[in-house]
Amino acid sequence: MCEVDRSLPVPRMSGWHRLHYLVVQAGCNLAGLQVEAIRKIRKHILKKEQATSGVFSGNCLRDSQLQLASQSSGWKHLFWELRSDRSENPFSRTLNILSNDIRNAKSKLFNDGVDIPHQFPSHCDVIVIGGGVVGSSIAYWLKEKAGQGLSVVVVEKDPSYREASTVLSCGGLRQQFSVPENIQMSLYGAEFLRNIDKHLSVEGCDPPDVQFNPSGYLFLASEKGAAQLEDNAKIQRELGAKVELLTSKKLKKKFPWLNTEDIALGCHGLENEGWFDPWLLLHALKRKSIATGAEYVMGEAIAFEFKRQEDILAEGVEEGTYEGLDRLLVRTDDGEVRPIKFAIAVIAAGADSGNIARMARIGVGSNLLSVPLPVERRKRFVYVFHCENGPGINSPFLCDMSGMYFRREGLGGNYITGLSPPPQLEPSTDNLDVDYQYFNDYIWPLLAHRVPSFEAVKVKSVWAGYYDYNTFDDNGIVGPHPYYNNLYIAAGFSGHGLQQAPAVGRSIAEMIVDGGFQTINIARLGYDRLMLLEPLEESNII
Repeated sequence: MCEVDRSLPVPRMSGWHRLHYLVVQAGCNLAGLQVEAIRKIRKHILKKEQATSGVFSGNCLRDSQLQLASQSSGWKHLFWELRSDRSENPFSRTLNILSNDIRNAKSKLFNDGVDIPHQFPSHCDVIVIGGGVVGSSIAYWLKEKAGQGLSVVVVEKDPSYREASTVLSCGGLRQQFSVPENIQMSLYGAEFLRNIDKHLSVEGCDPPDVQFNPSGYLFLASEKGAAQLEDNAKIQRELGAKVELLTSKKLKKKFPWLNTEDIALGCHGLENEGWFDPWLLLHALKRKSIATGAEYVMGEAIAFEFKRQEDILAEGVEEGTYEGLDRLLVRTDDGEVRPIKFAIAVIAAGADSGNIARMARIGVGSNLLSVPLPVERRKRFVYVFHCENGPGINSPFLCDMSGMYFRREGLGGNYITGLSPPPQLEPSTDNLDVDYQYFNDYIWPLLAHRVPSFEAVKVKSVWAGYYDYNTFDDNGIVGPHPYYNNLYIAAGFSGHGLQQAPAVGRSIAEMIVDGGFQTINIARLGYDRLMLLEPLEESNII
């Protein structure tokens, strides 16, 4: 009987790979039941591989394989037999992990095929509330910078992401902003996607591919808005964006399908602009975060618990009475409410961020707690339509001065479009019901005016999605809260969160791990501007 040095660090990995690792580390042969068990395991895995023509891998299980594994009574029975040895021998612990891998197989079907913690965490260093693209980027960057030195838990109430802003967006990426920080963050977003293999590859999985389409953006302006568009382009170029200004005549030459009669100037992105698949970016971020040790918890954040900290002084708070954030209460899918104690919390819950902030007394308290997080849900419709003779491959993501936008969806004559409504027409956010008539009444006339071939179109489908609208100035709120010394916020991006997520995640990680910005200084996007009533507004945005 050989012995294993229990002091050896065992990397986080799938049960089967962990078993193989321990055998190699021990440099010995197992005996009796353990050898026979491993043979059975390997034989069963190979059999399933042959049946499904795939790879049975810890982080990259395919749906069909998961179903086979989770439905096989023999498979379950084998591991329950192996669990009879409850000692702390590393091999026994590994076999228990294998059992947990299979027991959690069904959960993986709803979590992008990645490992789910088999025990609900009771505490962590950093808890991220919201597992969408911004929250997952924060988790990724925290683990990238701190590794195993920082435990990270992400709380997501719906791992299917059916109503998440991320997956219901149009997937746009552009640098055509007027606020320098937004330009810099989106430039980094493009760099991140260009090097996504380097950032988000996971051993044993296919390299991530977000299917980026580099067709650029095209912003249009009338005589009234031409000067502003020109000023914006100047800032963008100074920061490294590649854009060109086109007069009405040049626009017509470059895009002959475009009606340019009422257009004075256009700005066209030449590099690092276009669109991509939001779901694929979210999947890649989440998979990588979990592979590097972050834990995703399925549950809804319902309340904070507070702790008296008598040594902390705060404006407007009587000495010795300050209460800080201590634990987050999470309601799991079985209805049970469980607490998670944390050192630092990050609110990255998208359109629900304002509600989460109120749980922390933000906006309902006094002094520094009197200013609410001005983030609320807004519902937007995205229409898919077909046009037989519409713009072809040279069609960019067009943003009209009316607020209407459209872009290609593939090369089969399909397009997607939308238009933010005026305040009096804001739809209810109680559900994601759609309004077909809104297209006929408000969007189609604008489409047909800008592109004459769009006079003959057919709506094929429509979906609705929420986005986290910042009612204060339409820009993201990123940074620490002025009252709590352990609360950060990343919310209110008003439709730009997807493209800015890589930079925002990195910035939050820099503040937490490094104590300040190391790359892009986005201090102006902090909470202070809300307290000082100093909005940071974009010009000519959509």
